[in-house]
Amino acid sequence: MKLAGKVAHLTHAPLGPLALPQLGRAWTGWLAAAVVLVAYVLLEWLSFIHEHKGLPITPWNPGLGLVFALMVLGGARYAVVLFAGAIVAEIAVLRSSLSWPVILGIAAIIACGYGAVAAMVRRRLRLDVGLNHLRDIFVLLLAGVFGALLVAVALSLLLLADEQLDLGDVLLASRPLLVGDVIGIAVVTPLALRLGLHRRVAAQEFSRLVPELILVAIVVVAALWAIVGAAGTDGFKLFYLLFLPVVVAAVRHGVDGACVALAITQLGLVGLLHRYGYDAAAFTEFQTLMLVLTVTGLTVGVVVTERQRAFETVREVERRLRIKEAEAAHAARFSLVSGTAAALAHEINQPMTAARALARSAQEILRRPQPDIARADSNLATVIAQIDHAGGVVKRMREFLRRGEPHWSTIDLRAMLDDALALARPEAAGKGVDLVLDAAADLPAFHGDRIQLQQVVLNLVRNAGEALASAAAADRRIRVTAQRRNGAVEIAVIDNGPGVAADIAARLFEPLATSKHDGLGLGLSISAAIVEAHGGRLWLHAGEPGATEFRFSLPIEAT
Repeated sequence: MKLAGKVAHLTHAPLGPLALPQLGRAWTGWLAAAVVLVAYVLLEWLSFIHEHKGLPITPWNPGLGLVFALMVLGGARYAVVLFAGAIVAEIAVLRSSLSWPVILGIAAIIACGYGAVAAMVRRRLRLDVGLNHLRDIFVLLLAGVFGALLVAVALSLLLLADEQLDLGDVLLASRPLLVGDVIGIAVVTPLALRLGLHRRVAAQEFSRLVPELILVAIVVVAALWAIVGAAGTDGFKLFYLLFLPVVVAAVRHGVDGACVALAITQLGLVGLLHRYGYDAAAFTEFQTLMLVLTVTGLTVGVVVTERQRAFETVREVERRLRIKEAEAAHAARFSLVSGTAAALAHEINQPMTAARALARSAQEILRRPQPDIARADSNLATVIAQIDHAGGVVKRMREFLRRGEPHWSTIDLRAMLDDALALARPEAAGKGVDLVLDAAADLPAFHGDRIQLQQVVLNLVRNAGEALASAAAADRRIRVTAQRRNGAVEIAVIDNGPGVAADIAARLFEPLATSKHDGLGLGLSISAAIVEAHGGRLWLHAGEPGATEFRFSLPIEAT
């Protein structure tokens, strides 16, 4: 009466805004459970070949492997599906003559035993259901062995207590039952877990891998035919042939390749053993070898997957490091330019002021009754040259500040040095430093990033200028040289400043190492990274007072 009242209440009561989504989820859950139940019974029917006094003793239980995967993924509610599936399988597939209490007891033992093991694996052993680590494979395999032992012992005690089986029957049926449950979990559960977690990826990858899967299937079937069909009683000696396609698939595609290859192998093995009428004892022997192959294939596959993930992690870290280095280099360029902004403004102001005066002069000349056209033309040509000079300064600064991926091109090293010193010269002049370039005429072209190499030169020149500004030298000089030496171009920045202290020299190129009060210690570290990316190296050639020299080399072979 209470149940009828509740049903009537639900039938006539209006549905709230939250009721429809809840009912939808409930119906979806029931539908999924029904589909799993049908799949379990169908797999039991397909795998049922041998029986002994109402017990299936074919050592192959794929339905259990599927439901065990769902119990690990979805929790204990699938244990109810396993309970119902075991009852339906006993009645519809095995057509068991056992009494109803015994059938219910068998179903309860299977459902509770494997449900408890699945819960332990997920909650206490913290299984990664993606099976991305070797530990997870071993945990899953050991859980299958433990669950099979637990269920086999409980079933044996139940059937012995009910006098359905004697001790000889138990000994005869226990090994196939154990092997069948373990092999079902070992082969089907990993495949179901991977497909459950990567449904979309698996669907996309499957079409691409169809030709390779067909090839694996052909090789597996050929090996199985040699083992089962042609070899007869000597088939066990050729079982090692199956290791080749499984291991190759595992090496090429990791744990996913191993799972698919093992499923193909297992289906082919069961089909051929059934086709040639092998009895339960021989079937069990082959399935024991299949269990060894499964452990080997999954181990190789997960090790390959671990290495692939490690390589991907390293590549991702390297990519992020390159991004951070680019950002740090970009920030260093801004820091460098901020120190030269006033001097550059002064340099730009000079040609613009001259251009303005010359333009006014040309305007006045052209307003006269008899204008001096030649003089006006000369003034305007000088105006254009001054404007071009100012525009060149702005262009060099804009290119130097650009941000993005390195732009590699063929570089005229002499022109690159000229442009770098043009940016550095105003600040050097403001500090009373004479900046000169001494570059050989036969410098080869070099393939690299022009802006990054300019940054290296500017960092070294600016460091030298700051060292000279703190010194009391009357004659402050920075000389930049470039020459070919030993298959490379060596560029040196030499100053007559106070030199580099020995304690600083030992860690000059480490990040955050600096002798300046307001320095970040990133300039030389970034410069060294840039030069190394171009195949060269940066070093302190001499640190004595009056003859401090930094050098960096660029290999000509990289051109």
